[in-house]
Amino acid sequence: MEWAGIIDNELVIMATRLLVAALLGGMIGFEREISHHSAGFRTHMLVSVGSCLVMLLAFFGFQDYLAANTEVVRYDPSRLASYVISGIGFLGAGTILVQGYSVRGLTTAASIWVVAGIGLTVGAGMFDAALLATIIVILSLFLLRKVSFRKGTHLKKNTLTILVNEENSRLNEMVQILEANHISTHSMKTDKQNIYNENPMIEYRLLVEYKNENEINAVLDELHRLPFVKQVLIEKE
Repeated sequence: MEWAGIIDNELVIMATRLLVAALLGGMIGFEREISHHSAGFRTHMLVSVGSCLVMLLAFFGFQDYLAANTEVVRYDPSRLASYVISGIGFLGAGTILVQGYSVRGLTTAASIWVVAGIGLTVGAGMFDAALLATIIVILSLFLLRKVSFRKGTHLKKNTLTILVNEENSRLNEMVQILEANHISTHSMKTDKQNIYNENPMIEYRLLVEYKNENEINAVLDELHRLPFVKQVLIEKE
């Protein structure tokens, strides 16, 4: 369906596309907002509007200049869109860094990247494709959030707390132990403390997922044997 053909005025066309981009980006951002992610409603809406604006600039911003220099200038509007797609990666990477070791940051980064594509699609006047993409993204975020595709028994998800000596702690060793025992880490928070004779300590709180008690008990035993680990606890829900 060629919706843009209904409207002739360029200002109305641009305003309509910007509003639609804001609406679609905001719908995806709303899901991120209620899930308490760092990039939420405003971020996704701004990314979508900004991407749409760049696409409108590519289509309408240089018409007079091109008309006056038809024999000199060869213009490709898709080049501006390509810069948006590559540049939006920096914003997405920022959400991953803010989340620390959280896997959820990857989903937020991906949603920002998709929203940029939706904004560009709306800016190009492809409303149907943008709307369909928005529906697919929202359904995947809402419906597939709690679905596990792993084979086997029901997975348990609890908080693993590890208190370590800051001076000689090695996070990579602890992560290797988790991976060797098939324990998935979904998020990690750190807190600096001064206890045990005022020695600087770090408390790691990891949201881990595992199949059975034997797996997590084996991990607890191995972590206890590390010389820099002072305390290990599993908080079961």
